Amino acid sequence: SDPAQQPAPGAPEGGAPEGGAPEGAAPGGGPPGAPPNLTSNRRLQQTQAQVQEVVDIMCVNVDKVLQRDEKLSELDDRADALQAGASVFESSAAKLKRKYWWKNCKVSFLV
Repeated sequence: SDPAQQPAPGAPEGGAPEGGAPEGAAPGGGPPGAPPNLTSNRRLQQTQAQVQEVVDIMCVNVDKVLQRDEKLSELDDRADALQAGASVFESSAAKLKRKYWWKNCKVSFLV
């Protein structure tokens, strides 16, 4: 006989896979004597509940991403405004520096 066809040592006889349903339990994993379709319905409801939970979490995450995008857009606009203000300040400061440098030169020349 072929060794691959023989059950592994310690495996239950009759070809049932190891870790299968305990003796007397329903094939779907429910309580003993529960109809298979009732067990299937319960498993389906649990799966649907898990899916709904994931959907709810994803909706919250999408909302958070949209809020984050809005905040980043506002921050980008503020950064642009600050950059423009900094450029104006820099040019004004250079003009003022030049003005007082010339004024200082005139005073030094007169003294």
